[in-house]
Amino acid sequence: MNRYTFRKDVAVYGKSDILVVGGGPAGVAAAIAAARRGKRVTLLEQSGQLGGMGTLGNVSVFMGVGNVTGIYREIVSEALPQQAVPDDHKGSIWPQYNPFRLRHYLNEKLEKEGVNVLFHVSCAGTVTEQGQVKAVIANSREGLLAFEADVFIDCTGDGRVAIEAGADYTSGREADGMTQPMTLMFMMQNTGQPVIRQLPEGCYHYENVSELPQGRLLHWEQSEPGSLLVNMTRVRGNGANVKDVSYAEKESLRQAFSVADYLQRNGFENYALSHIPGQVGVRETNQIVGHYTLTEDDILSSRRFDDVVAQTNYEIDIHNPDGKAGTDEREVKGYDIPYRCMLPQGVQGLLVAGRSISATHVAMSSMRVQATCYALGQAAGIAAAIASDRGIPPEHVGMDELHHALSLQNVVFLKNAPQRIDD
Repeated sequence: MNRYTFRKDVAVYGKSDILVVGGGPAGVAAAIAAARRGKRVTLLEQSGQLGGMGTLGNVSVFMGVGNVTGIYREIVSEALPQQAVPDDHKGSIWPQYNPFRLRHYLNEKLEKEGVNVLFHVSCAGTVTEQGQVKAVIANSREGLLAFEADVFIDCTGDGRVAIEAGADYTSGREADGMTQPMTLMFMMQNTGQPVIRQLPEGCYHYENVSELPQGRLLHWEQSEPGSLLVNMTRVRGNGANVKDVSYAEKESLRQAFSVADYLQRNGFENYALSHIPGQVGVRETNQIVGHYTLTEDDILSSRRFDDVVAQTNYEIDIHNPDGKAGTDEREVKGYDIPYRCMLPQGVQGLLVAGRSISATHVAMSSMRVQATCYALGQAAGIAAAIASDRGIPPEHVGMDELHHALSLQNVVFLKNAPQRIDD
């Protein structure tokens, strides 16, 4: 492969106390948490909306996590006032939501919190000095711009900032690097009368359930009456790979039309396609190599950690990386995610929050859901604020101080733990 060396003087757009890159659940929570600590926060989002896959990819259902707490609890209470939340933080909720309303809600929320949100700005690289991140170079409608900060938080979902800064990372399952497949979730609306089916050229005629991409029916109709959320497409590939994700955008759209046609022939004769999001949903790409790596054993043994920053009991949920039917689903009783999973080895001044934390392929299949990403983001935002206040690297943030600060932002950790470790 031919290579070029590209050099360019880049103007500094501005400096913040905290720079958050990525406006998904982790990025939103990180920005809010840091702003509430009195920090000047800038959030860069590569698309035109906040919410990550929840809005961009129409993954518009919050999976149950068993600890509805902190900013996630607040968002559910405000954005979904009809949704009851558990009083004791021990119950799970699985609310479906309107992605368009959540998008607007998040815009208003971050504006009220004083976060400077910049859309259509994506990470192109970093400037580091002796392993310390000094600036993020971003591509924008104005060209390349530099953003400086005391502390940086990578919430890109792909570990993009960390990798550009030199962090090691892994992708997919250990045996062959295959990641969970991508899915294009879409909506159908009950029109009250039979619809005229239209299967576009190049699509598929599915005759029975076994022929469907996931080999199963998976849809919800629990938000607005007559609004069906469909999760039934599946495309093999790594969403961080340009060739794979480009193919997935085309193939998942073919499958979406084809699945809708199947449903219209099998019980949903009155339902019309009402919304197909602008991009395919990505479950798994890169995991940074952190100071600790969350493992399958941690999850199945309900392990607890002294540096806990998030908790979940969401199941192991591995969609077949081969792209074929089948999903590895295993019950999980509940476990901690340690702070060290958000600290990339060999990189200073940077935290990673969201699904690209340090975790194995199996472990990330459980911790990847939106509610957990909100929790991780909130912890990262507070830790970054403490590091900025004290002029220390994030790995030197004390756990007593971090846990106290989390409690002041209404984070509650469950204590019923069969095993606790601190190594």
